[in-house]
Amino acid sequence: MAPDLTAMGLELVLLGMGTVFAFLTLLVFVTSLMSRLIIRFSSAETLTPVPLTVMTGQAGPSPAIIAAVAAAVRRYRDGQAQ
Repeated sequence: MAPDLTAMGLELVLLGMGTVFAFLTLLVFVTSLMSRLIIRFSSAETLTPVPLTVMTGQAGPSPAIIAAVAAAVRRYRDGQAQ
């Protein structure tokens, strides 16, 4: 009875591995085909970069926000030390 179970197990393993191999091979071919189709049918328009604008005024967060974040970090770290 053991050789029969071994043969069935081997058959099941080969069937499973063959199915996975076939699916992955099909996936590679379909992905390659889609890539070629996208390259062929995509528009060849060039994108023009948008010029950056210089922000006037304060370049960072306000001092109140910085103080609030610093207090939150300090409170968090004090709670972790216990």
